[in-house]
Amino acid sequence: MDDLKLEIKKLIMSTLAINDIDPNEVDDEKPLFGGDNALTLDSVDAIEIIMAIQRTYNVRIADQHVAREVVRSIDSIARFITEQKTNPVS
Repeated sequence: MDDLKLEIKKLIMSTLAINDIDPNEVDDEKPLFGGDNALTLDSVDAIEIIMAIQRTYNVRIADQHVAREVVRSIDSIARFITEQKTNPVS
């Protein structure tokens, strides 16, 4: 799971062209949106992250309420991807 979390951090940073933060500085548990994490993201960033996750991991996030929960933190993204890969929705 740690490898997946690092991969997600790198995906987010690549997608958003963030080059001045080390992925290891991003806390897995803290919210990605707000000033409490190394990344300070906004709602436009969330859309780009969701699209990148769907494309990279071949998962679907159709509901905006689910999407909001999925992109809350690195942990929640990793959990969602793992659950989708374990129990894919047909």
